[in-house]
Amino acid sequence: MYTPTTISRVDTSNAIGLFDSGIGGLTVARAVHKLLPQESIIYFGDTAHLPYGDKSTAAIQAYAIKICNVLLQQNCKVILIACNSASVAAYDLVKEYVGSRARVMNVIDPMINYIGQVHSKQKVGLIGTKQTIQSNVYKKKVDELKAGIQLQSLATPLLVPMIEEDFFRNNIREGIIEAYLSREELNQVKALILGCTHYPLIKPSIQNYYKNAVEILDSSEIVAQSLKGLLEMHNLTNKSGKVFQKFYVSDFTQSFETSTKLFFGQHVHLEHYPLWE
Repeated sequence: MYTPTTISRVDTSNAIGLFDSGIGGLTVARAVHKLLPQESIIYFGDTAHLPYGDKSTAAIQAYAIKICNVLLQQNCKVILIACNSASVAAYDLVKEYVGSRARVMNVIDPMINYIGQVHSKQKVGLIGTKQTIQSNVYKKKVDELKAGIQLQSLATPLLVPMIEEDFFRNNIREGIIEAYLSREELNQVKALILGCTHYPLIKPSIQNYYKNAVEILDSSEIVAQSLKGLLEMHNLTNKSGKVFQKFYVSDFTQSFETSTKLFFGQHVHLEHYPLWE
């Protein structure tokens, strides 16, 4: 069993490390950058193994530990699992493995805390990958709140490839979105959790479907707020004035680099960092 090295002091100018199965987690990085522009960011997209949504728990855990080693080598003060599937499969293992070397966050717990505070005794919908939905982790955590929330979940596996292939910019998206959101499982929900970091890119279309009558819960924004609270609570806010950004992928193609602008909101340079060499 790995025994973490105890540290007495963290350099607050160290970066926030984020990782995802691909580039979808850049929506979380974008929200973090917008809310905390003084913080440095190191992002790792495991594009060699995407998507995580149809991978086994053991495989996702193996990838997550490899990526954590990369982020720890670069002295990240926080490691944020910017992926719902990895948050489900690997959060507990990553937290144990990282130990006291860095704070560890996932993208699920901040959302659970939010709906517990805002949507008690209401019907809330959840859409996500098959891995996320079939894990039942959201329902388990919601039930633990004992807040009278009725969670209705629906796997929406076509949405990620639709977004990654840029189909969300034409009329195909409307038909796919309507086909999912009109399902009986999501009838009469008061809020809808976007349980995948790709989904903020189609948030306007989802809002349009519901005619703004349902609160669309964007995990990237809620997670960024939770990260801000964590940094302040543990006195980890960067006050040095030194800020940088690095973006790594485990498999590089030009299309990935082109697509990053969609997710991060501006052009970024991707560096190739193979995990298994």
